[in-house]
Amino acid sequence: MQDTISSHTAASMDHTLQQYQSVLGRCKDLYLKKAKDYGTSWRVLRTISIVDQIYIKACRIRQIQETGKQKIEDTIESEFIGIVNYGIIALIQSALKDDNRTELSTDEARDIYEQKAKEVEDLMLHKNHDYGEAWRDMSQQSFVDLILVKLLRIKQILANDGQTIVSEGMDANFSDIVNYGIFALIKMHEQ
Repeated sequence: MQDTISSHTAASMDHTLQQYQSVLGRCKDLYLKKAKDYGTSWRVLRTISIVDQIYIKACRIRQIQETGKQKIEDTIESEFIGIVNYGIIALIQSALKDDNRTELSTDEARDIYEQKAKEVEDLMLHKNHDYGEAWRDMSQQSFVDLILVKLLRIKQILANDGQTIVSEGMDANFSDIVNYGIFALIKMHEQ
């Protein structure tokens, strides 16, 4: 019986990883296309500006969820992709905090995106193991609410000069935001 449960869990995790990497591939593709169009102009963004960009996207999704109406053609899916990409950009900015360059080469922009995305993926796998893929039973609304909570936590950490006493830091919160965005995108494609 235990072997059956273990093989089912392993198969489920494999399926999740395939879905996760597929969604992340689409997010990375858009990130790279925008890097060709705009370069890495996002390098001038401070942490609070990235938080605000994600906040705007999450608020828009929540507004559409609550009213069922929208006047701009951008889809909820495209907003979640933006949340994922801005979350990874926040992690890149944190890693490059002592690097004042505003322009990264296309290769460097791709490589550091992939590095940060892999770190977030590894976190997802560890949490999925411990939480048993509980996210699969969550609603899209919950993902948006959790993203908003994480953003408010980051704002408070910034107000505390980046210091926490017992809580996770900003990078952990941005990593969770990326994973919530990817989970929401996976669930959208399953429906």
